[in-house]
Amino acid sequence: MATEQLPIEQAEASDEVTTRLYLVVGRLSRSLRRCGDIYGLGHGAVSALATLVSSDAMRLGDLANRERVAAPTLSRMIAALVTKGYVAREPDPADGRASLVAPTELGRDVIQERRSTRMQELRRRLNRLTPEERETILGALEPLEALIADDR
Repeated sequence: MATEQLPIEQAEASDEVTTRLYLVVGRLSRSLRRCGDIYGLGHGAVSALATLVSSDAMRLGDLANRERVAAPTLSRMIAALVTKGYVAREPDPADGRASLVAPTELGRDVIQERRSTRMQELRRRLNRLTPEERETILGALEPLEALIADDR
């Protein structure tokens, strides 16, 4: 879809650019999340499981902070993940009163498969673009990554 290029001074302050970016990122994200959703997990549960896969065992409070969700909400998600065998609870060696949650091998496999399916779909969509359009996206990656640098 060809669009008119805005002069850089207009692009910096444009509500149109902000709105279009917000919409396209959200729509692409939702579209890719629907790909390969054969496990019946909501987005929040998948996000929590993916965080555990990348970080390993964590306390529920730490995971809730990382996911930016309320502890009771996360607790329900983790209970569902434990029931499905994707997450295991284990005692916290540093504090016997607390417990840690960690991904199981099955949980790791689920995340890997979901990522693979979504990556294949994104690659398929990128390959529909012209080489010039793909180069434009490549050039935008670093500034887009800078937008979320403080979220990590």
